[in-house]
Amino acid sequence: MKTLAKKLAQSLPPIRQWKGPKTAELLRSPGKFGLGQVPTSVKPDATTNLVCGFCSTGCGLNVHLKDGKAVSLTPSTNYPVNLGMACPKGWEALTPLESDDRATTPMLRKQRGGELEAVSWEEAMETFCGRFKEIQAEHGEESVAFISTGQIVAEEMAFLGALSKFGMGIKHGDGNTRQCMATSVVSYKQSFGFDAPPYTYQDFEESDVIILVGSNLCIAHPIMWQRIERNKHNPEIVVIDPRRTETAVAGTQHYPILPKSDLSFFYGLAKVLIDQGWVDRGFIAEHCNGFAEFETHVASFTPEFVQQQSGISPEQMLKLAETIHKGERVSFWWTMGVNQSHEGVRTAQAIINLALMTANIGRPGTGANSITGQCNAMGSRLFSNTTNLLGGHDFANEAHREKVGAITGVGAENITKELGWTYDQIVDGIHAGKIKGLWVLATNGSHSWIQQDKYSEAMEKLDFLVVQDMYSSTETAQQADLVLPAAGWAEKDGVFINSERRVGLVKKVAEAPGQALSDFNIFRLIAHYWGVSERFAKWSSPEAVFKMLTELSAGQACDMTGISSYQMVDEFGGIQWPCRAEDVPALSRDNQRRLFEDGKFYHPDQKAKFVFGDATPVLEDTDEEFPYVLLTGRGSSAQWHTQSRTIKSEVLRKLHPAEIYVEIHPDDAKGLGIRPNSKIKIVSRRSTVEVTASVTPSVYPGQLFMPMHYAKANKLTIASFDPYSRQPSYKFCAVNITVD
Repeated sequence: MKTLAKKLAQSLPPIRQWKGPKTAELLRSPGKFGLGQVPTSVKPDATTNLVCGFCSTGCGLNVHLKDGKAVSLTPSTNYPVNLGMACPKGWEALTPLESDDRATTPMLRKQRGGELEAVSWEEAMETFCGRFKEIQAEHGEESVAFISTGQIVAEEMAFLGALSKFGMGIKHGDGNTRQCMATSVVSYKQSFGFDAPPYTYQDFEESDVIILVGSNLCIAHPIMWQRIERNKHNPEIVVIDPRRTETAVAGTQHYPILPKSDLSFFYGLAKVLIDQGWVDRGFIAEHCNGFAEFETHVASFTPEFVQQQSGISPEQMLKLAETIHKGERVSFWWTMGVNQSHEGVRTAQAIINLALMTANIGRPGTGANSITGQCNAMGSRLFSNTTNLLGGHDFANEAHREKVGAITGVGAENITKELGWTYDQIVDGIHAGKIKGLWVLATNGSHSWIQQDKYSEAMEKLDFLVVQDMYSSTETAQQADLVLPAAGWAEKDGVFINSERRVGLVKKVAEAPGQALSDFNIFRLIAHYWGVSERFAKWSSPEAVFKMLTELSAGQACDMTGISSYQMVDEFGGIQWPCRAEDVPALSRDNQRRLFEDGKFYHPDQKAKFVFGDATPVLEDTDEEFPYVLLTGRGSSAQWHTQSRTIKSEVLRKLHPAEIYVEIHPDDAKGLGIRPNSKIKIVSRRSTVEVTASVTPSVYPGQLFMPMHYAKANKLTIASFDPYSRQPSYKFCAVNITVD
């Protein structure tokens, strides 16, 4: 098979002498050489707006260019998300692009145990495709898999999902969004009929009661907290969280429920509302199914039982129920404290049920609202080809396969009829010897995956591990047999879809270093070397793919057919789905839009469902040997996930402790003779980690808290998963403390 460089050389005489590494140069200047990816037009000395590449808030940032180089940024004052505000990560968003440890050339480990060596893109592609095909030939097509991310643009996610499953025969693939949002995806689908977060950020400013569950909004999503601070209704801010977090301190009511007692707590709260007559039975009868069965189910969750399970007294339960009842506009919000649980789906649905039974949905300042983690997790949910067929379609539906096959040009005959394995099942498949080759993109599972050592062991068992990333220094990249250098945020074009369903634009305002390519162009190379480039002829540029995605969305809840171009997204300051052609005129008047204003949901009968189930015990409870509960979560607004980017900024490094620490209550510390800032060891059934003790009443006796950003934290966690979403339960494991 001719290489892409040689094929191009036949048609473009001036570049006939280019080989190997020059393939990268060709692809990075696609307009010049007719390869179709023309970067967004940005003048060399200008200011342009693009969406931040860190969290799911999706803030607008003004990037200032001089001589074609991005030199600084400021938050956009007119972008409807952040309104001129930025968190520490946003201010430092350009810094990670300049890091010395950027992956700049393909690197190959030519022998087991050897060092990674620089190779050409031609050798990298021939090795990648050759090794994966060899593994499939020997062990079957299902013996290779991919694990992707919520960090790349939606066009790249769609290309990866289509190329891998419709071109390379890779059945099993999942994303690290499984770690943050899978629970909410399943919850919404079952309750509403589609994965549909109903809110707009304006609801933070319109509520008179804001209920935050397992969400330290001040730290995890500071711009959303600032939207709350703009609220002129003097709202009650209710925080339901085991820890006395920064958000709990700033709120007006705090309910420190015992870890993983959420489901019983919310069922008990529903019972109080029912017993007091504080439910809207008219709304329920007209717009919902299953309430009678739900009412029967929660009857046994008496205030006394709930106190035993959650630690919250009957008087406190009544106060909270009355707060909800008196509120005219009550909004419920949750993040990882709910999602990362052994029974997260049913807990999220218990919250959804509270919104439905009190008719707090479809109106300004209301809603059952999940907050996403990663910048493009919502895009991943719709267009990654993992939890559903592209655009929220069903792999098993023949009409859906025909639609997707025709619009994308891949042909329905090449589309599989079923989902592949989830992230945890892929890892288990590696340990079982069923998965022999793995392709990891823009994620660092050797740091972030639950029960970390088990994941790292899995990577060592693989016949061939490929890591495609901005950095060659991540824990996962260091284990790779092949590293493919990828461009990062602001070095390519595309869209992110944020928590409120807003499609926002990412623009190329900087060149990727060395021979690094956008993920989009890496996928184009792979399609060529795999021999399926003709099947993906329509996938010529990010905007061409974006137009396919909007066409795919036609008739779906996420209909975006009214969004005609990148320019339109840019001019409107992002556009929320759904956006059909008939919706466009209203955008100029109001660019904040919520779902279910007409009381119609996405099930065939247009009604929402009350979904519920039995509470289940945690996989690993405390005992005499391991008497403490370890909680994990975000530790600082200056840190992000595994710190592969935030650690590059000197400013951000100064805003959080450099070394891993654990929060311990003063009573527990006193009983063990632990002084502030002393070194102690946290021991679980899986590992022992030395940490610095932070003695603070922000955690309650018997509980510890450790930030997830430090690599050692997930040596302790246990591989426990929600049975419906397969999302890991990072928030509970049994540990002990040893003091030298």
